[in-house]
Amino acid sequence: MASRIVILEQAQQDLFKLKHYLMEHFSENTWKETYAKIKTSIQSLRNFPESGGIPPELREVHFTQYRQIISGMNRIIYEIHDDMIYIHIICDSRTDFTSLLMKRLLRY
Repeated sequence: MASRIVILEQAQQDLFKLKHYLMEHFSENTWKETYAKIKTSIQSLRNFPESGGIPPELREVHFTQYRQIISGMNRIIYEIHDDMIYIHIICDSRTDFTSLLMKRLLRY
């Protein structure tokens, strides 16, 4: 069954920051290639929503409803709820993920 995908506001901001970083430090072409890969990875979740594994950092604290897929150098963190897929985070795979989560939690 195909699922509906919602890219949450914070994940949209992640994409915006990624775009600006890649455009400033690399090139527009690098951004376009990266974005195309991310978009393809996210779209693949429509038909295979459970293809991603549980991020180890979240498994340790028993947040097993979240999953991740890797797209190039980026992690895409998402949650499945019924026939909906919510994209929560898009970040560089080299990012200290625990610190990123703490920053997000403390922001709210």
